[in-house]
Amino acid sequence: MGPRGLEMAAELRSYSAGLILVVLMLALPARPQAQAPAGADSPADELARAETLLSQHQLDQAITLLTEVAQREPKVPGVEARLGKAYYEKRDYSKAVAHLEVALKENPQDGETTQLLGLSYYLAGQVPKAIPLLEKVEAWLPRPDVTGSYILGISYLQTNQSDKARAAFAKMFAVNPDSPGAHLVLGQMMLRQEFEDQAVPELQRALELDPRLPMAHFLLGELYLFRSKVQLAIEEFNKELEIDPILWLAYWRMGDAYARIENWNEAERALKQAIWLNQNFTGPYILMGKVQLRKGNPDLAVGFLERALKMDPNNYLAHYLLGQAYQQLGRTEDAKREFELTRTLREVKEP
Repeated sequence: MGPRGLEMAAELRSYSAGLILVVLMLALPARPQAQAPAGADSPADELARAETLLSQHQLDQAITLLTEVAQREPKVPGVEARLGKAYYEKRDYSKAVAHLEVALKENPQDGETTQLLGLSYYLAGQVPKAIPLLEKVEAWLPRPDVTGSYILGISYLQTNQSDKARAAFAKMFAVNPDSPGAHLVLGQMMLRQEFEDQAVPELQRALELDPRLPMAHFLLGELYLFRSKVQLAIEEFNKELEIDPILWLAYWRMGDAYARIENWNEAERALKQAIWLNQNFTGPYILMGKVQLRKGNPDLAVGFLERALKMDPNNYLAHYLLGQAYQQLGRTEDAKREFELTRTLREVKEP
């Protein structure tokens, strides 16, 4: 399978905390910038300085300045919104929520505050509170935004609103929400969120609507392979290849499936097909190295594994298998080096 739910959650949080603001806010009405009057150290002047600090990502300094303004003159418009923004950018979402809630009460039509509060709720795990704000942001945008639609779709999934999730993802990919493609996209997103049981009927529904829909059989095969239902996975990969005979991903995963039941010859055949179709992806090379080791061909295994490591030097599985191949060839020092690299890389990846 691809990246699982926990990895996806980490990626999403990192992505949301940065790029989402850049993508969404281009289409939202901007809050007017505070203009400093002639007098020094007026509230407007301090807000302008805070904006400068925020733009320079000097978050602690901006928070200190804004907090002083809020304590001295809490009625100054915009101070709570800027404090919320500062805490959001600092990824302190609970504090961001506290300030943004106040700011939104002060100005319910503030697009930036609405967006930031929705994202802060989402990233703080308060998904039901995030949904109406994210919906409002989507409605304000002049055209569908893929990032906003994605986050809204994931929010619907996490609150068991599958139909709304399908509609959001359909909007993201510009397809009809009742189309085979919409069911396919929803099935894929369910798999990424580890909702495997719900994904099966969505993928099956997609195939009912269009029996030759590309990638639907492949995703079912991935699901069956993850559940160790290897024969069912192989059947689905074969069905996918009837639709698209040059889908190298299907050959790669079929090679993996055959390797799991130790059918080394069929695994080798499928992996060769994957490599001939795409020579720039490490997965089939690494699996081919494993297959050749099991078939008693360590010299062939070395060639495939060394090729994989040229493309991905930090792949600890490839280093481990290469160490086994060197060991079988009597290259003791080379094997020792590869096993040591394996340990080092695993410690870095899994601290």
